[in-house]
Amino acid sequence: MEKSRISYRVPYADTDQMGVVYYANYFVYFERLRNELLRDLGYSYGEMEVQGLQLPVIEAHCDYKLPVRYDDLIEITGWVAECHGAKFKVSCEIHRDGELLASGHTIHVCVTIATRKPRRLPPELADQLMDGVRGAVH
Repeated sequence: MEKSRISYRVPYADTDQMGVVYYANYFVYFERLRNELLRDLGYSYGEMEVQGLQLPVIEAHCDYKLPVRYDDLIEITGWVAECHGAKFKVSCEIHRDGELLASGHTIHVCVTIATRKPRRLPPELADQLMDGVRGAVH
């Protein structure tokens, strides 16, 4: 699997008083991408919850390089960077006209909804995520 990509036009509501995207919204952008990445792999959060599983974030990091502003058309890209046991890491980048604005990652753990305890990723999902690790273009 190659990188997943989405385009997004920044609405005024995403910006702060300084006219730039509020720092926490970058993680919302990462989540938008992650949602599509899972869909590209043939999964959705809704389907996983029906199976009794969730993928909470246990770590999030963002390096802010250049500001993203109102009405910017940005491209958010992401790929599975690591996958083992119950955890996986999704790396993300935000670009405007090919210029890197921010990069970061989120780490997730698979848990059973009923117990909130970690469990290994389902084999079919782990296989898809590992294919993503092998096929990601960095």
